[in-house]
Amino acid sequence: MCGRARCTLRPEDVPAACGFNPPLQTHNGERFRSSYNISPGSYMPVIRHLQEESSKSPVVHYMKWGLVPSFTKKAEEPDHFRMFNARSESVHEKASFRKLLPRSRCLAVVEGFYEWKKDGPKKQPYYIHFDDGRPLVFAALFDCWTNSEGEALYTFTILTTCSSKALSWLHDRMPVILGDQQAIDNWLNVDQPYESLRAVMQPYEHQDLVWYPVTPAMGKTSYDGPECIKQLKVGGEPRNSLVQLFGKHKDSARPHSTKQAKREPSAEEEDMEGSMMDEKELKEFLAGVKPEEDVDLSNTGKEEVDMEKESKFVATTAAGISLDLKGTKMPKKRKSPEASPKASTKATTPASAKEGQRSLLAFFGKQ
Repeated sequence: MCGRARCTLRPEDVPAACGFNPPLQTHNGERFRSSYNISPGSYMPVIRHLQEESSKSPVVHYMKWGLVPSFTKKAEEPDHFRMFNARSESVHEKASFRKLLPRSRCLAVVEGFYEWKKDGPKKQPYYIHFDDGRPLVFAALFDCWTNSEGEALYTFTILTTCSSKALSWLHDRMPVILGDQQAIDNWLNVDQPYESLRAVMQPYEHQDLVWYPVTPAMGKTSYDGPECIKQLKVGGEPRNSLVQLFGKHKDSARPHSTKQAKREPSAEEEDMEGSMMDEKELKEFLAGVKPEEDVDLSNTGKEEVDMEKESKFVATTAAGISLDLKGTKMPKKRKSPEASPKASTKATTPASAKEGQRSLLAFFGKQ
């Protein structure tokens, strides 16, 4: 469907858009108000042939958009939103349009139109136009209704067809666009039977019809001005390149792994690798370690348990990280001169051994 349009054309632009040499005779031109957001009920430029004359000279007639059939009751309030579009596939079946087909065909001229893309509760408008800025010419029908005061009101409706392949994502309908001079002349020629015009009422499939998103504020009929057609970046960010786009898809499609990525060894680690013992060698080394003669282990108590845990800790971690312990001395326990044979002897750890332990714990802590 087509319910909003841009029409800021000058009087001389209208006949030129339809292939006629200006100036042409004009009717109701003073009622036209240029607008970037024109809607049904507003006056728009239409080209038709004068029915009262035998000549086929076209005229520019400014009519209200939204058909009011001639048989509408005079006292009735016209509703221009009821028939602002007419389906070209069934227009010959409807009483409101059927009688208009032979001699009441006309051309509606605009610079572009709007269509909304539904996204759940939200609707995003798009501005559709020719890429070179030339006006769009729509196939239309007009009628004349007389109100209770005897005033004649000319109104028109725009014919629609199924959407083109390029625009089917946006909407399932689009206006019948007369894209060349032959189609314009045939539609306007009252001697041309309607049955022979089915070919001109097909979707416009050429690539010069383009579109882009615009501000949702123009959804209000009162919103007007150049801001209506200002291109809007949906989402606020430009689209990623194809390489980035497909790269992200590839990464997202890959299942997440719980294994840690293999890390390349540093130069220092490679130098240490040759001097490290494997698990078997480390166990044999620890089994052969004997305490020095000046170490009293008669009452080891809690410290002996701690040393045993430390030895087991070193052994269990040897599979993952091996250490060269050949230069490391085991902690010593010194005899206390005041201690009795039954008294508990506290072993003191030399400073060098303590430093070794701290280095050892620091090393494993980092791992």
